[in-house]
Amino acid sequence: MMTKADEARLRREMVAICRQMNASGINQGTSGNLSVRLGADFLITPSSLPYDRMQPADLMRMSFDGTFEGRHRPSSEWRFHRDILREREDIGVVLHCHSIFATTLACHHKPIPAFHYMVGVAGGSTIRCARYATFGTQALSDAALEALRGRRACLLGQHGQIALGTALPGALALAIEVETLARMYVHALTLGEPPVLPEEEMARVLEQMRRMSYGQMPEPEGTNDVARPRGVAKRTRAKGAGATAKRPVRRA
Repeated sequence: MMTKADEARLRREMVAICRQMNASGINQGTSGNLSVRLGADFLITPSSLPYDRMQPADLMRMSFDGTFEGRHRPSSEWRFHRDILREREDIGVVLHCHSIFATTLACHHKPIPAFHYMVGVAGGSTIRCARYATFGTQALSDAALEALRGRRACLLGQHGQIALGTALPGALALAIEVETLARMYVHALTLGEPPVLPEEEMARVLEQMRRMSYGQMPEPEGTNDVARPRGVAKRTRAKGAGATAKRPVRRA
């Protein structure tokens, strides 16, 4: 049950993340917006209010039927915030920004392929680019939902990017990572289209990332050198099967 104190804390955290968006360089001016699930409703940034002037009380509380309460109007992009949060029960945060390199690729409707294994942080072997639709429309929301199917981030054609998360810091970190990948990809393209990792390798990458997100230490194939807590005996793999290495017996 979300208390008033919980909501107040969440509002303060949202304002801090919005200001970090601009400080990190992934957002400029009043572009971009942010929403967070709040029980049966969600909080969303207001329209056209600079982040350096925004206060926790300025955030709007919206219901999934499109009604809202607060001293301003909600972001013009409230539709895709509402629809993503409604469709994706695994997601608690929607962050949208106009980061430079991600938007550069989006202006060419160019998705980010698996030129680098870290593309997997968005949940798949590519970071898709949604088709263009006018900002603030249901058509844009529909396009974003399609591009985000099975993903945690996407580009928006001739617009910007969306990053999703279960908590505010994670959504911000993902948006920054998408921008970093976009920048690397734009630079790589100056040398020609880079090679792309095959689907089977990206499947391994995604499994490694999934295991790490649950706090498990992955053991990459092809090595007997496995990280382990101190005091835990080292394991080795025998040919064809796993085996535990026996320490040599020291004779007096």
